[in-house]
Amino acid sequence: MDFFTPIVDDPFSFGQIAAANALSDVYAMGGVPKTAMNLVAFPIKKLGGEVLRAVLAGGIDKLKESGTVLLGGHSIEDDEFKYGLSVTGFVHPMKIVANQGLKPGDCLVLTKPLGTGIVNTAVKAGLASCDTIKRAVELMAMLNRDAALVMSGFPISACTDVTGFGLLGHLAEMVHGTGIGVTVDSSLVPILPEAVEFASMGFVPAGAHNNREFRKRMVTMGQGVSPVMRDILFDPQTSGGLLMGCPEIDVEALVKRLKDWGVEHASVIGIVHGYDHGKIIVI
Repeated sequence: MDFFTPIVDDPFSFGQIAAANALSDVYAMGGVPKTAMNLVAFPIKKLGGEVLRAVLAGGIDKLKESGTVLLGGHSIEDDEFKYGLSVTGFVHPMKIVANQGLKPGDCLVLTKPLGTGIVNTAVKAGLASCDTIKRAVELMAMLNRDAALVMSGFPISACTDVTGFGLLGHLAEMVHGTGIGVTVDSSLVPILPEAVEFASMGFVPAGAHNNREFRKRMVTMGQGVSPVMRDILFDPQTSGGLLMGCPEIDVEALVKRLKDWGVEHASVIGIVHGYDHGKIIVI
């Protein structure tokens, strides 16, 4: 179950993003979402019924796109607006993809660019252009369905979706307590260009700093990694992409297939090795 708090003004887009975010947990495990339940806390007297109807319509739009059936839900009146979905999916027990299981020699593949948390911070400050907002909303509302379908045809060792802990935070979950380490090449990580500009201006969400502090003992930044890049790598994402491990012999075909299926930003961003156990090296 994922709850989602407002970051865009358009309630229909808000609903789309919330649903895409909730569905990603099933996609990241190699599953196919089948049913969903709405969970809503809403200040009806302050925002009115039309806003709520538009949010729910946006959620239903993404559920339909994913082939997921809405079974109902639960709502309460609250001073703070929250909307989330509890999603149930199907996956063969022998084909579940966990968030741990990376193997030495695997390449790390990321399917969406980073920076939506930073862009959303700039949106709140009134600095983001209409085109920037539109692009960020499109990315956040984009389902990870096609990436998951492509993933099912390859020997993926582990996968997670990149959300509130940022890229390095979720990668830390993949290596924590394991016998492997990883190296991330920051120059290969897909990033929204606007995020670099806004991060350089200081528009970095507090969550990025919290993420970095929490995982500081696991992550070593190379001397060539700028503070701006560091912040982007920890930037909390809303409905981010999938991060998966794939054997090096298969990774070129995986990335090509992803791009052929419209996952245009799919990129190899690092490699797994059998030393520096439980550590992340960023170069």
